[in-house]
Amino acid sequence: MSIKGKVALVTGAYRGIGLVIAEELARQGAKVASSDISPEFAEAISERFQEQGLSGHGFCLDVGNQESIDNAIAEITKIYGVAPQILINNAGITRDNLLMRMSDAEWDMVINTNLTSVFRLTRSCIRSMMKERWGKIVNIASVVGVTGNAGQVNYTAAKAGVIALTKSVAKEVGSRNITVNAIAPGFIESAMTQKLTDEQREKYLANIPLARAGKPEDIANAVSFLVSDAASYITGTTLHVNGGMYMN
Repeated sequence: MSIKGKVALVTGAYRGIGLVIAEELARQGAKVASSDISPEFAEAISERFQEQGLSGHGFCLDVGNQESIDNAIAEITKIYGVAPQILINNAGITRDNLLMRMSDAEWDMVINTNLTSVFRLTRSCIRSMMKERWGKIVNIASVVGVTGNAGQVNYTAAKAGVIALTKSVAKEVGSRNITVNAIAPGFIESAMTQKLTDEQREKYLANIPLARAGKPEDIANAVSFLVSDAASYITGTTLHVNGGMYMN
């Protein structure tokens, strides 16, 4: 496989979409640095990889803190001998509320975790990618970053920003053989969607032509494609994985 032996960093990889992405990249031969915010989560990730015989470790990383990012990149480089060559910006949170009720803290926390972290992590990894003249970056956005969604002005603004950031960085680094793309999941079974009421779930499913929720594996498969040689001429794009919920 084209990514065999490459070092990949996947953020927010303790569970859900991030975990499935990390495992899929490891199965393809990548050395996967899977990160999450707590030492307990990082240890659990390492144990899971070891149980499955996959190449990878869990790392403690607070994506909202530059010092934590610097420490994680340094640790990954020390262990694997090279900085991340593949970066999957997956970590994200929600703090939903109507605009009139949303606090500054709810806005700032989501923007910092979901958008500013993508900027900081990309900046931290891009220099070594440019020196190697090879790199793959995939940013996990969201369908609501394109369509908007009531009660999520912070989340939708962050995800729309991720899509715009993806395009701009792709233009900056394309000449160095680095591709930068985004994936916009639709209604995917995850910890976030499990918080929805039955009424909300039915409303979403009614607008999906394939008439089902997606699985984390659907997103992992899209990531696998975008970091592979098969996608070597694709950059600056947003791949919508949503069962037809939104058609670009």
